[in-house]
Amino acid sequence: MSLETITTISPTTNEPVVTRTGVSAEDLRRIPEAAQAAFRSFSQHSTLEQRQKIVEKALDVLEKKKDELSREVTEQMGRPIAYTGVEVLTAIKRGRYLAKISTDVLSEKGIVPGEEEKGFRRYIKRTPVGVVLVIFPWNYPYLTLVNSLIPAILAGNAVILKPSPQTPTIVEQITSAFTEAGLPKDVLQYLHCGSFTLLEALVRSPQVNHICFTGSVAAGLAVQKAASDRVVNVGLELGGKDPAYVRDDVDLAWAAEEIVDGAIFNSGQSCCAIERVYVHEKIHDAFVAEIKKVLSNYRVGDPSDSKTQIGPVISKQSKKAILAQVADAIKESAKDETPENATFENFPLNGNYVKPTLLTGVSHKMTVMTEETFGPVIPVMKVSGDDEAVRWMNDSEFGLTASVWTKDVPAAEKLIERVEAGTVFVNRSDFPSPDLAWTGWKNSGRGVTLSRFGFEQFVKLKSHHIKNYPK
Repeated sequence: MSLETITTISPTTNEPVVTRTGVSAEDLRRIPEAAQAAFRSFSQHSTLEQRQKIVEKALDVLEKKKDELSREVTEQMGRPIAYTGVEVLTAIKRGRYLAKISTDVLSEKGIVPGEEEKGFRRYIKRTPVGVVLVIFPWNYPYLTLVNSLIPAILAGNAVILKPSPQTPTIVEQITSAFTEAGLPKDVLQYLHCGSFTLLEALVRSPQVNHICFTGSVAAGLAVQKAASDRVVNVGLELGGKDPAYVRDDVDLAWAAEEIVDGAIFNSGQSCCAIERVYVHEKIHDAFVAEIKKVLSNYRVGDPSDSKTQIGPVISKQSKKAILAQVADAIKESAKDETPENATFENFPLNGNYVKPTLLTGVSHKMTVMTEETFGPVIPVMKVSGDDEAVRWMNDSEFGLTASVWTKDVPAAEKLIERVEAGTVFVNRSDFPSPDLAWTGWKNSGRGVTLSRFGFEQFVKLKSHHIKNYPK
């Protein structure tokens, strides 16, 4: 049987930019077996302090290669070069934070004592789970990867990485950095795979002890189903349809600037991008006017140009799906209010460009308000006040993030307690903070990454019950 050829197509040109060879059946047997052997040695013969030093050195290596890594991300997934370096540096910063807090979470400080009783010692320790399979996406490849990779390594696990075929070089750069930093052989491995049938075999392998998946709901459910006949944990970071509510007391120009950025940065290709905007009826028209002003100044074009703010979406199929949602909304009486003076039509030839699109007159009868868009579309819906806004914000199968925009912060704090989402913002959006738990409600996921709670999926509890030997 011939090996799979995996080709990365540039979203900017729709031309091939990277080709990799997939895995064989022998690879699927060998990789997890080697990982298990490496795990047993690594978990027993390395200390947390040693693992922290390896992580720090690896992050230093990545930082020195920031420009090279940035160019690769731009070439492979189309985010403007002005921003890809920021992702790399933010991922490094996040990794360093996780390494810093791991002392409190994983060291002797993290031991939980039992009740005192004469002649006995009882306590609970955390031990690594074993071999962790990390399946991560293309839209923020470094940021989504460090969420799982860094805590898994710090906890003493071995890790197998499976990248998106769209951004294959990330695993090669990461593995090289950790090897240079002194990570023992086979503690970190990767494979290129475009076939779900092959990946399914790895998910079902008894040598894999934990699975982390970040991506779409459909793909996450497929991974969960593949693992369903095993007793194995599957962490899922899935999609979102994240709402924002703009109250009637905001500074309109400021709020418009923030909302647009939260909605269309990275061409809207973020699980926590703002995908629904509810605006108080008193300021609706004025707010829409401010959105138009902001959009008029955006520059869409070649992502290799440092002045470009918005690049292409990831594929022809993605472009088609986004435009279908817009067309459906307009057919159902929504209005395209994208400013006419915006220079969104002079796109480079052959790329998957979608103009940032402002829609008004939308409703929950339209797919653009109920299904994930993952594109640069800003649908704005008028509401009568707080109660109606919260009702519509919660009217979704998703629950990743939500935001409220207002000068009255105490009122907003009360409102966000009524919103069904794993992360709630006041006057901010689209920002996974490393010191807070990143977790999806409803169909947005299961499990936690980031913060001290993000380590819990990479350890299992071991209770120790020790009685003194009778003399």
